[in-house]
Amino acid sequence: MNPREDGPKRVVTGRLVKVLTHRRTDRGMRLQEYAARCVLRGQVHELVTTDQWDPAPGARIDRVGFLGFAELECGGVLDRGDTLVIGGCDVGTVLGFDGCHLPNHLNILVHTARPLTGPDLGLRPEAPVAFHQGPPLAADAHAAAGRTALPAHP
Repeated sequence: MNPREDGPKRVVTGRLVKVLTHRRTDRGMRLQEYAARCVLRGQVHELVTTDQWDPAPGARIDRVGFLGFAELECGGVLDRGDTLVIGGCDVGTVLGFDGCHLPNHLNILVHTARPLTGPDLGLRPEAPVAFHQGPPLAADAHAAAGRTALPAHP
């Protein structure tokens, strides 16, 4: 993100509409060349986690965990480096986007320490989803923002 180009933006919010439970180590997603995507109210997009961080256009993303599908309650702009928050917990950082299912939906790739699935995070339909600008909050800022850190992973 270039600070000379990027000013403040709204938080993009939504609700989980379907929880996904599987992982893959050979998915073959390809990172789009775009570091930002505009999204519209009412769209449904897939939330996919990966422990891979290669922001190069066309980078192959194989190790993934599927969190679920989220319906957006407001439009906005999603950028590489934004923080995905589900149910008040920071999940990870937006890596980018894969468009293999367009025009049906966009895969939003989220960097996490390891590929996570919906059950790993105890996700349920209707859980609130939000994309916040910038890097994850520092630990001491979580309380002020009304968010909590994710529990340690087994």
